[in-house]
Amino acid sequence: MSNTVKDLTAGTFGGICQVLVGQPFDIVKVRMQTAPKGTYNGMVHCAGGILRNEGPLAFYKGTLTPLLGIGVCVSIQFGALEYAKRIFASQNLAAGIGGEGGKTLTGNQLFGAGVFAGLANGIVSGPVEHIRIRLQTQSNTSPLYNGPWDAIKRIYHQCGIAGIYKGQAVTLLREASGYGIYFLTYEKLVQWEIEKKGIRRDQIKPINSVAYGAAAGYALWAIIYPIDMIKSRIQTDGFTLSTGQKYKSTLDCVKTVWRTEGSGAFVRGLGPTLIRSPFANGATFLGFEVAMRTLDKI
Repeated sequence: MSNTVKDLTAGTFGGICQVLVGQPFDIVKVRMQTAPKGTYNGMVHCAGGILRNEGPLAFYKGTLTPLLGIGVCVSIQFGALEYAKRIFASQNLAAGIGGEGGKTLTGNQLFGAGVFAGLANGIVSGPVEHIRIRLQTQSNTSPLYNGPWDAIKRIYHQCGIAGIYKGQAVTLLREASGYGIYFLTYEKLVQWEIEKKGIRRDQIKPINSVAYGAAAGYALWAIIYPIDMIKSRIQTDGFTLSTGQKYKSTLDCVKTVWRTEGSGAFVRGLGPTLIRSPFANGATFLGFEVAMRTLDKI
């Protein structure tokens, strides 16, 4: 089995683990990010309202899109990351640095590989998250869309491909900055354990992969949360003035939110994100590492 096939397969498994663990937290985050100021007193109030008014299955509303889409996204992330890592390793090997096979990458190389992974991922994650957020925030009693495929067809019919990719610029900014830090953090922790204990990567305990993934997730959200909030606002905004468009552009969104809601709006919904992060990101890396070890034996 080729390296690329293994990377993509293991990434898909990691993405599925991420969605199944993180989706209930994510819908609370999105509701809090996009609701008018004062709608919720906190994440418990928000989650309680969803449970009371919409039932427990509402926490997995819109899950089909991320289950398929995020599986593809994480597959692309890890595929692009591992490809970039191999390129850097070959450069290190030619230069006689980076240890055996040139595989010990520098911080700049790991950050660059993460940026590349984020940009590659953003091509898919932008429309996937746009459709997911539309489904997560629509009324439960009179929904605008009957599911992900209906949403895609109706948005495409009304606005074309630009409608599907609404919020793409801010999505790419989020992915590039966030995944640069994300993979840098995880890979540096892995390097630290390998060097400290003199072991191979496949000898790292699964629980440590979970812990390193959790740390990487916190580093990710520390960088991107305000960007993510703006992305959510843009992707739930109307497409035209006739459909309730509030923001003329990403910059107008930032200015309007700051002027009308203050700086606190940029971190609204951070609580469920911080609770979700160690579980979802730990599950992602655990799923990837376990899958890679299994595939290496085939």
